[in-house]
Amino acid sequence: MRWAGAAAGALAVDLDSGQTIYSLRAGARRMPASVQKLYTSVAALRRLGPGARLSTSVLAESAPDDAGIVEGDLYLRGSGDPTFDAFDSGSLAQQVADAGIVAVTGRVRGDESAFDGLRGVPSSGFRLTSDVGPLSALTFNRGRSGRRSPYWQPRPPRYAAAAFSRQLRGLGVDVRRRPATGVTPSGAALVTEWRSAPVAELVRLMNPPSDNFIAETLVKVLGARYGASGSTAAGAQVVTAELADLGIEPQVIDGSGLSRSDRTSPREVVTMLREMDGDASFAGSLPVAGRTGTLADRMRGTGAQDRCRAKTGTLRDVSALAGYCTARGGATIAFAFLMNYVSPYGARILQDRMASALTRYRR
Repeated sequence: MRWAGAAAGALAVDLDSGQTIYSLRAGARRMPASVQKLYTSVAALRRLGPGARLSTSVLAESAPDDAGIVEGDLYLRGSGDPTFDAFDSGSLAQQVADAGIVAVTGRVRGDESAFDGLRGVPSSGFRLTSDVGPLSALTFNRGRSGRRSPYWQPRPPRYAAAAFSRQLRGLGVDVRRRPATGVTPSGAALVTEWRSAPVAELVRLMNPPSDNFIAETLVKVLGARYGASGSTAAGAQVVTAELADLGIEPQVIDGSGLSRSDRTSPREVVTMLREMDGDASFAGSLPVAGRTGTLADRMRGTGAQDRCRAKTGTLRDVSALAGYCTARGGATIAFAFLMNYVSPYGARILQDRMASALTRYRR
């Protein structure tokens, strides 16, 4: 740690005995970078539940008549499934056809009203950036257009509605008007819905590659379900409230850790790790040293390989690593290394040596 500088802190605790193995400036708050995703994971797993699924629903302005004709519009309403793609949409279209609908006199309307209309995150001034992609309650193929230009969908809900319209027509459902957007009427009839993978799986998809898009979408889901609105700010408040139940109060600005205003300390991270110890959905989402995700090429051939699971974090002049190691003696260790104003390359070398040293710990 002496090579990490004064803007770095660390804490490592033996969870079995409660003994502190190492501590240096453990109470000082620093930028966590993508270690912030651990807080998003905790809030999503605890509030939504590991088995919860996010639905994309099809609703009809009026129930189909006996001939299978919908008089009026068909609404494709999203609730924030970050993985909804062309395959899922095609399966949903098949469900509509299987329900006996043969024609829609109106149009398909994409409904993203569960979220606010901001496409970006706080770190970009809520402007669209390639770090995340366009955020929407009705995402489709992660907001990618499938073309070189424009690479991102300019209007995600309309894009999803257009793709869904084409898929319905391909199945013989007559959709007569061009796709559009709109808010589903309160009296609309549910036709069918597509449910995402469980939240535990969404978290497993997020943490190993450090997926900003999933993290920022889940924060908005939390805001829509349990906060004042489907916004990043409302979701961050839900995350903060959930972490307060664990006895910690980090500064949460976003879900991904892209914001340089996010702040937490090694002690807060380790406290959270201690509280989540034994939660298979949480621990199972972390990259494995030398094997998977952002740790696939790190700590190979060291004592940490296969013994440490941890979340990485990287921003300009910021590097972090936090998670669990199983020592050769059998102890389970929770640790957090938060390094600010450093060379991320050099910091990773230090972190890998430190994690490897933890695996040699004996009581």
